[in-house]
Amino acid sequence: MEERNGLSARSAVLSALLGSHPPRLSARHLVRIGALFGIAEGTVRVALSRMVAAGDLIQSERAYTLSERLVERQARQDESRDPHTKHWDGTWEVAVVTAERRAPVDRAALRHTMSALRLAELREGTWMRPANLVRRWPEIVAAQCTLIDGRPHGDPTPLLWDLDGWADEARRLERALDRSEGLAEGFLVSAAVLRHLLADPLLPPELLPADWPGGELRARYDDFDARYREVLHTHLRG
Repeated sequence: MEERNGLSARSAVLSALLGSHPPRLSARHLVRIGALFGIAEGTVRVALSRMVAAGDLIQSERAYTLSERLVERQARQDESRDPHTKHWDGTWEVAVVTAERRAPVDRAALRHTMSALRLAELREGTWMRPANLVRRWPEIVAAQCTLIDGRPHGDPTPLLWDLDGWADEARRLERALDRSEGLAEGFLVSAAVLRHLLADPLLPPELLPADWPGGELRARYDDFDARYREVLHTHLRG
């Protein structure tokens, strides 16, 4: 499939819909987004047909919307921009896999779910994080794991997350937001920031470095996104 700047037609469509509220765009608008990256109209339309056939998109009245699975991904993306946290009293959530027999598909589904819940794996089958997020445990976790609340001796944070690496990339993205020029570059930077925010472990302040850039990246991205969406919508209207 034709690509430019490493962006395929499928990636362009997904990024556009994940960033739209509601996640619904016409074929004409998606074609215009593809054109920003030199992706031919026919290539975009082929990608749309394949994504509908694969269950990624739903087509209705010449417009495309995200499937339920991808709407859930968009909800996680929105949560990463405005996370729901609570006061942390030092308790950690621990999920230990105790199901004796699991099919490979169940193992993969649990791993995906744990990552989406921002838990990290201390060792095979043992997942944990500080209990500072407001959310519910999905049924798949209860079906495969025993849940424990506890307080580790010492701080396991360095074993679970590469905070320095996340912070370095966040600062690079802040600079990229400041330097971004044009619709195509802004689209790519926007998608990169959203992917990076999804990887933020959302730890309580007590476990973060004093100069943690998570809040600053969110604030800068909110300002950028408001301006960028206005320009992009003008472009899409032709």
